[in-house]
Amino acid sequence: MKVMRKIIHIDEELCDGCGLCVPGCAEGAIEIQEGKARLVSESYCDGLGACMGKCPKGAITVVEREAEDFDPEAVESYLKERPEKPAGDTPVCGGPGTQVQAFFPDAAEESTLSHWPVQIHLVPATAPFLKGADLLVAADCTPVAYANFHQHFLKDRVVMIGCPKFDDVEAYTDKFTEIFRANPIKSITCLIMQVPCCSSLPTIIRRALKAAGKDIPLEEIVISPKGEILARAKEAAQ
Repeated sequence: MKVMRKIIHIDEELCDGCGLCVPGCAEGAIEIQEGKARLVSESYCDGLGACMGKCPKGAITVVEREAEDFDPEAVESYLKERPEKPAGDTPVCGGPGTQVQAFFPDAAEESTLSHWPVQIHLVPATAPFLKGADLLVAADCTPVAYANFHQHFLKDRVVMIGCPKFDDVEAYTDKFTEIFRANPIKSITCLIMQVPCCSSLPTIIRRALKAAGKDIPLEEIVISPKGEILARAKEAAQ
């Protein structure tokens, strides 16, 4: 039954799909769908807005409108029936696995990763590890093709990975523009594969730099499917 009540509203124009709001909702009323946070059901939202403080984009507000009444019994049933995800198996599109983390790599381990998340569309522009970072923007096939990815490229860099063929190119441009405006990035290394679809990634970065009005040193590196470095080209800040 629909009643006039308070319920959250998600502005999809502001939402970047980071997923930080998902664990903030104890009722499980929010999921990431098609790269945006959305209500699973109006009846699962209690309208208190506990998720609002988790949103770095200010995309969530509480409004008063006609909506399905909050149903705590339905919430309880939904949470019981929802399949549990084993640790480390949180979907990349949202959930606790998208929470921003910075950490020091263990010297005894081969991994040199210093932060989480790493997907381009999941890293918020406000992530603390972006401040003063040497940024590595890598096509997501490169760590598989290049055997010493961690030691030769990732070490001492903040990595963001993605695929311009399957992801939203305009969203990538907007994300990098926001990052460049908000953070004093020291340098950018763009690591791509020797395939046509990868060639747009450096272009996206250049467009974002122009839109942000920033001059940041950029190096483009091309990897072959056999894991060889085929080309390196540096562009100094103007």
